[in-house]
Amino acid sequence: MKISYNWLKQYINIPWNPEDTGNLLTDLGLEVEGIESFESIPGGLQGVVVGHVLECTQHSNADRLKVTLVDIGESDPVQIVCGAPNVAKGQKVPVATLGTILYDKDGNPWEIKKGKIRGEESCGMICAEDELGLGESHDGIMILDEKLSPGAPVAELFDVENDAVFEIGLTPNRADAMSHWGVARDLRAGFLQKDISLELITPSTSSYHIENRTLKIDVEVIQKELAPRYCGVTISGLKVQESPAWLQNRLKSIGLSPINNVVDITNYILHDLGQPLHAFDAQKIGGKKVVVRTLPTGTKFTTLDGIVRELHEEDLMICDAEKPMCIAGVFGGMESGVTDKTTSIFLESAYFNPIAIRKTAKRHGLSTDASFRFERGIDPSITEYALMVAAIMMEEIAGGQITSDLVDIYPTKIKDHQVVLNFDNATQLIGEEIPRETIKSILTSLDIKINNVTESGIGMTIPAYRNDVTREADVIEEILRVYGYNNIQTTTKLNASIATTQKVEDYKIQNKIGEQLTALGFHEMLNNSLTQAAYAQLTDQVNEAFHVTMLNPLSKDLGVLRQSMLFGGLESLAFNKNRKATSLKLFEYGKTYHSYTNGREEKKHLSLLLSGKKWEESWTYPTEDIGFFYLKGVVMAILERLGITQHKEKSTENSLFSEGICIQKNKKSLVELGVVSKKVTKHFDIEAEVLYADFDWDAILNEIPTANFFIQPISKFPKVKRDFALLLDQSVRFDDLQKAALQTEKELLKEVSLFDVYTGKNLPAGKKSYALSFTLQDDTKTLTDKQIDKIMSKLKQRFENDFGATLR
Repeated sequence: MKISYNWLKQYINIPWNPEDTGNLLTDLGLEVEGIESFESIPGGLQGVVVGHVLECTQHSNADRLKVTLVDIGESDPVQIVCGAPNVAKGQKVPVATLGTILYDKDGNPWEIKKGKIRGEESCGMICAEDELGLGESHDGIMILDEKLSPGAPVAELFDVENDAVFEIGLTPNRADAMSHWGVARDLRAGFLQKDISLELITPSTSSYHIENRTLKIDVEVIQKELAPRYCGVTISGLKVQESPAWLQNRLKSIGLSPINNVVDITNYILHDLGQPLHAFDAQKIGGKKVVVRTLPTGTKFTTLDGIVRELHEEDLMICDAEKPMCIAGVFGGMESGVTDKTTSIFLESAYFNPIAIRKTAKRHGLSTDASFRFERGIDPSITEYALMVAAIMMEEIAGGQITSDLVDIYPTKIKDHQVVLNFDNATQLIGEEIPRETIKSILTSLDIKINNVTESGIGMTIPAYRNDVTREADVIEEILRVYGYNNIQTTTKLNASIATTQKVEDYKIQNKIGEQLTALGFHEMLNNSLTQAAYAQLTDQVNEAFHVTMLNPLSKDLGVLRQSMLFGGLESLAFNKNRKATSLKLFEYGKTYHSYTNGREEKKHLSLLLSGKKWEESWTYPTEDIGFFYLKGVVMAILERLGITQHKEKSTENSLFSEGICIQKNKKSLVELGVVSKKVTKHFDIEAEVLYADFDWDAILNEIPTANFFIQPISKFPKVKRDFALLLDQSVRFDDLQKAALQTEKELLKEVSLFDVYTGKNLPAGKKSYALSFTLQDDTKTLTDKQIDKIMSKLKQRFENDFGATLR
């Protein structure tokens, strides 16, 4: 937000320079991110002097050029080649001397240099008004007063305004400071803390008067909850033209382009008082009536930018008796605006519901200076006052007359709110006791009315325009920012309390597993917790009844909090696949949110999402598609890293998967993993197979062992490996064989692995072949063949008895 230093001085007689004033604003919480210089005439006419044309002759090589000899107040006159048709001997003219910087219409600088034009030397430039930034005419050079002395600075002849403009990084809660008046209020409070008492000067409305009542516009507010206060007045006999220089300079200083006097006045009031206004051409108001209402969904409306928009049934519109004229508080319409032919206007000033304006602006993708203020909440008490100030300006600048009573529809007054401040709470929060008289002085300087003062606290009334100050803590923050954060002393004593912590610290575990996944080629993603309610239709795992719904969503796509990590992950996966990513391995830590009948619940998750190739293609080694067992291997590696063992596998009934398993321990689900259903991936236009694993992170943390562990030395004695090739029924699982083997030989059998699976020719129907490897080791001695044969015999007998296995 841009704030003009000179503009502020209309409200308060600032005794400090712009730099010191900027520091004070930052201390007050209005952070000044930068200070820019502004000149009403670019370059400030520096280097431009009065010249006296001593001679003017025709250029020998050009019909349209003349060679002049000009006295610019130096010892010798200079020769300047000029192409203006009106240049003549004896004139006093503005001359840009060598080295002067001028600016073109786009603001680009260029320097006056010595040169030759068609063979004649030229040492300067006789300027037209558009070349100096003094007007638009380029018909000829400017002719100055004959009484002026050669060499006099031209800057002294024109009102060149120099200003400093603050770029303020305004926080969303400070709606009260979205104007020069609001910033001036804060400055007054800040200066008072510096023992500098300054008066806040506000525009007077004493000259407001109704000339006649010849143009009455009736007003009806149908949706009063969306427009709590609506004011309007008609002004006739206007002449739409260019604004005076002072008004143009005010707008230019904060980066606005002047349009015409009527529009400029509405923009001026918006940035001056913080009250958006809108001017309608009164002759275009059908039925001489303004109706504030909503319209049916699908109604077409053409806005000022020429775009035809479809309205929503919740969009508040300013209509006449026949048609819509303006999207209330957001954007005007093409057919009702002020033009050069306008002679009478209906001037609107209103307080609209902030939430309604914000929804409408977001819905149509519009962000205007008016909507920026309305959606944050403006001051409802100045609606009429700002309209009166603007009407007076219309009379003075546009030559209009007020030709109707001022309409003010305000059925239910927006009340100021009451807050009680406890002195002890203030001291505790601030960390230092501020004198009570200082507190009362600060509150008074912020227009907060003190109702009563007791030994324990203060009862006060907060003005309605401070919609961010509703609690005791907010009042304490106001006191502290005006008192000065830098004035709070830092204690030399450091107090600390010893907090009890769990042995399993979540963030450390997350970092550990995150590093492990990164080493495996995964990339971490972070998706929005807000998602579409429509995703519930893709699976029965997301129940619409359990949605946590946003009261004021930015859009339908962000209407509810997610119940599953999958859909946000698929959005990211699709985004990357559309950009030709061939190997995608993603992981995310996050939460899901559920609204149950007994309360709301948040659940922590770790999700893995894989699709495409295991690694990027290279000439050194071939690649292959990511499959289910690759994902399962990653999941098992994570569980092993966390020390979670003795878990069980079972098939999952989760409809998100076309096939998958659930890993459980102590009858609690730890991880569900598998291939994502085609019905789900099709919704995201993903054709490739997608694998997904969902860790219940809360359950994982509960199962991580916290007991002390022991480190054992590597055995000095060798390992022995033996293999079996078993013919088994198709229903037998490797997991069952592994458990049976480890139960059969608990001491010497260290590991069982599956290194080959065969199904196909030369095998009986319903059979498969597993090749198992067994690792044996005794930590106290070398195993003998007799011991090994005995163990292998026991294993063979166990497999035959329990699984009907035979050796191949």
